[in-house]
Parts: sequence; C-alpha cells; structure tokens
Amino acid sequence: MSLHDDEVVSTPDLVRRLVADQFPRWAHLPVTPGPAGGTDHHLFRLGDELLVRMPKIAWAQDQASTDARWLPVLAPHVPLRLPVPEAVGGPGEGFPFRWSVTPWLDGASPTLGELGTGAARQLGEFVAALRTVSTAGGPVKDGTSRGVPLARLDDDVRAAITESGDRIDGPAATKAWDQALGARPASDGYWIHGDLLPGNLLADGGRMTAVIDWGGVGVGDPAADLIPAWTQFAGAERAAFRAVAADGLADPDDAWERGRGWVLVQAVIALPYYWDRWPQFAKDSQARIAAVLSD
Repeated sequence: MSLHDDEVVSTPDLVRRLVADQFPRWAHLPVTPGPAGGTDHHLFRLGDELLVRMPKIAWAQDQASTDARWLPVLAPHVPLRLPVPEAVGGPGEGFPFRWSVTPWLDGASPTLGELGTGAARQLGEFVAALRTVSTAGGPVKDGTSRGVPLARLDDDVRAAITESGDRIDGPAATKAWDQALGARPASDGYWIHGDLLPGNLLADGGRMTAVIDWGGVGVGDPAADLIPAWTQFAGAERAAFRAVAADGLADPDDAWERGRGWVLVQAVIALPYYWDRWPQFAKDSQARIAAVLSD
C-alpha cells in the first residue's frame, strides 16, 4: 500500500523527462532509483554525484524552495555537510510539485547503537553550532510544527496515546508527557533541524558525515533537536551528546525534559498513523517511546 492516501508516485522515467526538459545540462546522466525515501520524498540518483528529491505528498511541496533559501545560510556554520540544492525544478509532465537536485552525500543512516561517543559529540557539536547562526529573518515555527511550545501539541499527543491502545504503556507515556509539559518553556528561539531521526543522519566508518532532510527547518525550541539522545544514543553516548548539545543552553535541565517530550510528540503521533502503512517505522516509534520511559 502507499504510505499516504493521496501520495504522488514518481518514477525514473518521470524524473528523466523532467530533468531533460528543465535542466538539459544533466540530460545525459542516468536516472536510477535512490535509497529508500522517508515520509515525504521519493529519491533518485542522477549520475554518480547528484540526487533528485521528489515530494510524495502535498505537505512537502515547499521543501525544495525552503532548502534553497536557508541551507546555503546554515551550511557554512555547521561541522557536517548539508544537501544544499544545486537546482530547484518546477511542476511538469503531470507532476504537481517543485522538486530539487542536490549533491549525493556519502554515508548511510546509522542504526541504533552503531555510533560511539565520538560521533555523539560530533552530532552534539552540530546541534550547538546551529544555535550560533543569526535567526534574523528566519522562519519562526508556528501552529503545531516541531519547535513550538509543547503545550500546543497537548491535544494531539493525548489523543494519539489513547489511539495507540496497548501498543504502548499509556499511563507511563502520559506521565512522561505531563513532566515534559511541566518543564520551563524555551526563553529564546534558535535555528533547529526539527527532525533529527536516524534516517536523516549520515555516517561513515563510525563518524558523522551529513545531516539531511530539512523539512522541519526553522527558528524554535532548541530542545526539539535533542531527540537523538533517545532515538540514536544510550548510556555513555547519550551522556556525551548531552554534554555538548544541551549543557550549553541557559536551561539545560528543562530543555532535556522538553527533549523527551519532543520524542513523544514524534513517536506517539506516528505510531497509529504508520502502524499498517509502514510497520517498521511504527516499531521504531515504539522503541523510541520505550527509551524515553526508561530514561
């Protein structure tokens, strides 16, 4: 089944025709299926050095333009590579959205427990470096997007806990959520990635190489970027990440508690939606909830 009810499917032939029409300088390059995409995009290799990102759902249609606007601003200030677009294409050949061509970045998404303390510090340094970039003119997170005050997600999280039934420990998840809501809210907004799940990280040889998929980029609660502490790390690695990523904040303990809340936002809401659509993602969500509850 499709991941989303109203998903737009892309194919190598479609990408080949769009590239030939809009970017003829790359028309000679072969188009092949790329790595498995996430919730928002189909991915295709364009030759050996480029990647084409095709939105699969309407909520992702602005990401090509957002990436082109903000990733060149952020990239010089952070210690890991970003997929700064080489070009942004428009609708065509029956495809309704804007799409992008980015560099192919080496590395693979790390599995849970794969990275040691060195990589944990690397990712912590990346998160801290984002906070050094001027937020002037940056898009402030709004509505119920990641990075807004957690209280705005209260109804959605409680509804998802109820809908998840016995797939999770509902009372414990509710208690953890209440604790996160009780933390002091962020006093300042910073640049955040907003979705630092393992699938949006690249590593090679035990070292972090890049951070990809910037659909959640904006200015908001920096605790939203603390989620790798529970989705990627445990034990000494979690402590190493915290020492760099959280302790530089004015409110590290409150931010850490809000970070636990942001894991719940992502995982609890995803669980019932993806239970049948993407079983592995649902299982990963269960594991992330369990990591928060056991911390």
